[in-house]
Amino acid sequence: MRGIELAGLIATVFGAVTCVVIGDTAGKLMTSSGIDPVWVAWTRFGLAALVLLPFSGLTRAELPRLLDWRVVLRGFFIAAGISCILTALRTEPLANVFGAFFIGPVVAYVLAILFLGERPAPLRSLLLAVGFAGVMLVVKPGFGATIGMAFALTAGTFYGAYLVMTRVVSGQVRPRFLLLSQLLLGTAMLTPFGLGGDWPGMTWTLAGLVAISAGGSAMGNFLLVMASRRAEASLIAPLVYSQLLSAMVLGALVFGDWPDVWALAGLALIALSGVGSLLVGQRQARLAGQGAA
Repeated sequence: MRGIELAGLIATVFGAVTCVVIGDTAGKLMTSSGIDPVWVAWTRFGLAALVLLPFSGLTRAELPRLLDWRVVLRGFFIAAGISCILTALRTEPLANVFGAFFIGPVVAYVLAILFLGERPAPLRSLLLAVGFAGVMLVVKPGFGATIGMAFALTAGTFYGAYLVMTRVVSGQVRPRFLLLSQLLLGTAMLTPFGLGGDWPGMTWTLAGLVAISAGGSAMGNFLLVMASRRAEASLIAPLVYSQLLSAMVLGALVFGDWPDVWALAGLALIALSGVGSLLVGQRQARLAGQGAA
């Protein structure tokens, strides 16, 4: 990939993950005020599905795929993950939650080895170990760990399983169908909890936060789908680590939260793992290109 194309891809992915963080910032404003996180997740999935449905290109022939057990399981993993991350955001700083959430790539790597038969790569294993060490510094297991951080880790675990299921079905369906399917299935799965829970009194402020929560998530995921059409997932995945920067900035600006020295060190290790993965991916791509030539 040429320098200009790579710069465009980086800008697209950074814009995408920033939109997601903006959506989660709105979600934190709601959940920290006492609103049920599952209700927030339900409105996010439902409104995002309505926003993206006209752009999905959904056809009648694709509808039976919504009942494919692999697609359904993938939808469950992302719905559960979003519900957990919104629960974590109720009490924890944005940057810390996203730091713990990045246990997901480690979980996905292990699950891919166990269930997809992938071979472990020494350098990638080392980089993920660095990232895992960073996550542990953020979470501080046994040294001030909280229930909120446990929910963040659980969210990352669900997200890792979601990544693996995405790889299982991605070669069989369109990327836009995958995005819409998780929104529709997430909405359906969360509807009993959303309708049965305590509804907050609707105000213009709350309506605006709901719209930002859903709109940020929808736009971020749509941009990631567009990015996936321009580059391989192995190149995009490390760029997602730039989400940590957006989370730190918005956490400081909106909530006055700033990670402590241990969490900052952990976030730095997680970012280092992501940058290292990007450089390794580019090197492997160049070697593959030379071999093909």
